[in-house]
Amino acid sequence: FSDTNLINVNKCSLCSGEDRPRDNVVSCTVDGQAANGGATGAEPDTGRRRLRCCVKITAAQVQKVLWGVAMVMCVCSSWAGSTQLAKLTFKKFDAPFTLTWFATTWNCLFFPLYYLGHLCKSPERQPPKQRFRECCRFFGEDGLTVKVFFTKVAPFGLLWILTNYLYLQALRKINTTDVSALFCCNKAFVFLLSWIVLRDRFMGIRIVAAIFAIAGIVMMTYADGFHSNSVMGITSVVTSASMSALYKVLFKMVLGSAKFGEAALFLTIVGGANFVLMSFVPLILYLTGVEYFGPPGDIPWLCLCGVAGLNFAFNILVNFGVAVTYPTSISLGIVLSVPVNAMVDLYTCEIHFNGVRLIAVFIICLGFLMLLLPEDWDQCFIRLHAKIRSKREEPAEVETGPGSSLNWSRRARTSMSNFTH
Repeated sequence: FSDTNLINVNKCSLCSGEDRPRDNVVSCTVDGQAANGGATGAEPDTGRRRLRCCVKITAAQVQKVLWGVAMVMCVCSSWAGSTQLAKLTFKKFDAPFTLTWFATTWNCLFFPLYYLGHLCKSPERQPPKQRFRECCRFFGEDGLTVKVFFTKVAPFGLLWILTNYLYLQALRKINTTDVSALFCCNKAFVFLLSWIVLRDRFMGIRIVAAIFAIAGIVMMTYADGFHSNSVMGITSVVTSASMSALYKVLFKMVLGSAKFGEAALFLTIVGGANFVLMSFVPLILYLTGVEYFGPPGDIPWLCLCGVAGLNFAFNILVNFGVAVTYPTSISLGIVLSVPVNAMVDLYTCEIHFNGVRLIAVFIICLGFLMLLLPEDWDQCFIRLHAKIRSKREEPAEVETGPGSSLNWSRRARTSMSNFTH
């Protein structure tokens, strides 16, 4: 139900034996220039090689963009689908913690699916035990011990459960549009915590984005009139976003970054620990009357499996989608789930879009998009502006009269030199 498990991943271990197209392009260009050594007779061959390299660059970029479009659609549909289906499930199965426990248990499938991918893609196929031991090195030299489990795994499992449980509690109080929009504030909370705890670089535009997020929360509360259900729902989803941000920052501080196999193993351990150690909680809640669900025959298993399956698919896309596309595409899929949920809520007449709510949703999404800007966005903007300005002024510098051909040739070489750099 949330992107709590957005783990920083390094190079994909599934593709460790494959060369990147971009690396091939660079070596091709360098080899072509070095082999010809500037000889005049070899200029056509060098031109052809450069043309082939440019085609390879374009093909790789187009492929990655296409994967990005597909990833945006998949992330958006899986997250919006799990949110809407969870809202529908509560009409027949009003047990948010039990649903959280059931969906988290599906995390046990991460490492088995990863190992199947390892067998299909990796040139060096390792036995399951050997691969498991190598991935366990992520926790330290001793691997996964009891002490490591209770100090480095159990706290993140608790944050995971709290994040998803509070997200589901919010769905019981307010509509899905407000929940999905308010949860986007977790990106701003991640920046604030990273700036304070991890001493990340200060960026003024991200401070503005965090202010937008806080203003959106206040406006969303005002739009619902400060009644009890609205305040409780907004408090739950904002707390869920805070738990998600704390999960990400603490993971980076305590465990660092993880490769795909290590991330899959970590999530599998979280799912297994949830199944073994938290199974008594739904039973206690049922016996005390806090949560009620009928006999097994009356439980809507199809809805429960649908919510858990969509949540599992979303977690796969969030954690391992960076292998085929840009991380920004995944974030765009998350923020685009807000208008998708709004369209569904508008069609089912479960929301009233007044001016305050529209502005609140807009500034929260705007703040989320501002947080996606790279750290050197201002320098990129200055360089882009300088290039556009130089292209506009270039025709005005062409001289007429004697010697104009020589002057134009010199300017052309300077322009090409700047383009190459």
